[in-house]
Amino acid sequence: MRIAVFDSKKYDKASLSQANLPHRHELVFFEDRLNIQTAALASGFEVVCPFVNDRVDAATLEQLAKLGVKLVALRCAGFNGVDLNAAAKYGISVTRVPAYSPEAVAEHVFALLLTLVRKTHRAYNRVRDGNFSLDGLVGFNLHGRTFGVIGAGKIGAATMSIAHGFGCRVLAFDRNPTAERAAEMGCEFVSLPELLAQSDIISLHTPLTPETKHLINANTLAGMKHGAVVINTSRGGLIDTNALLDALKSGQVGGVGLDVYEYEEGVFFEDLSGFALEDDTLARLTTFPNVMITSHQGFLTTEALENIAEAVLCEVSAFAHGKPLINPVTV
Repeated sequence: MRIAVFDSKKYDKASLSQANLPHRHELVFFEDRLNIQTAALASGFEVVCPFVNDRVDAATLEQLAKLGVKLVALRCAGFNGVDLNAAAKYGISVTRVPAYSPEAVAEHVFALLLTLVRKTHRAYNRVRDGNFSLDGLVGFNLHGRTFGVIGAGKIGAATMSIAHGFGCRVLAFDRNPTAERAAEMGCEFVSLPELLAQSDIISLHTPLTPETKHLINANTLAGMKHGAVVINTSRGGLIDTNALLDALKSGQVGGVGLDVYEYEEGVFFEDLSGFALEDDTLARLTTFPNVMITSHQGFLTTEALENIAEAVLCEVSAFAHGKPLINPVTV
């Protein structure tokens, strides 16, 4: 099948081309994000392969349907950018990659966390400037701290496993709490208010839905343990960024690690080093010494890219041969 790969980077081309060798589909790569303005590029393709910040809304899907596209094969776990009702209306199937490498994202949680709590980013810059003073670099142990995970799916579970290795007490909030899962994951399922009030570190691992949008807001931030550290490697829209700024200024939140950002579309994944940053909110976040931001790179490991590419191409092959889709996304 002919696959139009949107929002593609060098690493996408390399991993997808390698994984495609046994599948023998025709891959064409576009740097453009998929949206209503770029949908025409999909002319002559049966499959489009968008990424996390592409906007596959009703208008885009209508255009894709007119062009003969039959499958939207997402190469990410999140599907909030796709209008599933419109996809069903136009007879376009949607698939995703729900578990490309839970460990890749979970490990990035701790890359952000350890940088924050041990201030290694500040120490690195000091040493490069010849400043070997330790003043202002006092951190805290993870061992013995309470680690709260919101969303106990595969990535949440992998994060809990690592937290156990650091000697943390692990709490979890999930829509499907059971005693069996708690025993398997070594966590204690609690209500969201309990988790917020007791946790020294809070890590977000839920999809972005209308119900979870701004899950972290002024009220939930006020209910957190004073000085708690918040890590988000899931979806930017889970956090009300303006409320987060207020909590940082007041000291209610002691540190923030973000691999995703509420308004990241058009900014993350791009080299804007030669331009002024137009997003005032993001610019303000970067001024805080206790905020660590990475540009949605939690998935970016060799293993994860290989898994993503193979999963996408297996979905396309299944679709091409009329077999059941492996990870379909429906209304």
